[in-house]
Amino acid sequence: MSDSASSPAIHPLAPEHLPYFIPGADGSDGMFTTMVYLLFIAAFFMIVFYLYLHSLPERMAHGQDRTQLQIVAILTLLALFTHNNAYWVAALLLAALTVPDFLTPVTSAARSLAVLANRAYEGDEREDNPDQNLHHDSGHGAGDAETEGKGASGEDPPGEATAADAPVQERS
Repeated sequence: MSDSASSPAIHPLAPEHLPYFIPGADGSDGMFTTMVYLLFIAAFFMIVFYLYLHSLPERMAHGQDRTQLQIVAILTLLALFTHNNAYWVAALLLAALTVPDFLTPVTSAARSLAVLANRAYEGDEREDNPDQNLHHDSGHGAGDAETEGKGASGEDPPGEATAADAPVQERS
């Protein structure tokens, strides 16, 4: 067999070089194949950028308080699944702002009142020992009212009055 039978004959009026975007006689289309691959790659990178942008408030709040991080995470998830941009903006603003610490002054005041009342502060109980008695000294200066000021034998030092010896004053 001759070589001309296996290859298609080019029409005499056709130019010798055809542009790349014209499909071949066998149905292969190089430009279409290239564009399909380019579209999939572009869609993949757009999705990655979208998810990266949606996680921006969470990454900003990562160094903040744990509660603030959880609220920001919930808002970003709501924004992601509901497509409501107001949640994302709220999460971004909450992540950008530092929430003031209101708990520390209140805890300090509670500890001070516990010391003044000669009671142990119950907010410092340890999580590793749940059987810990709440009336023991928590290490913040507040001792047990029954053993404070007593000697090694548990007796009152001589010559000192105790709270039980003090007269009770009634309110009028």
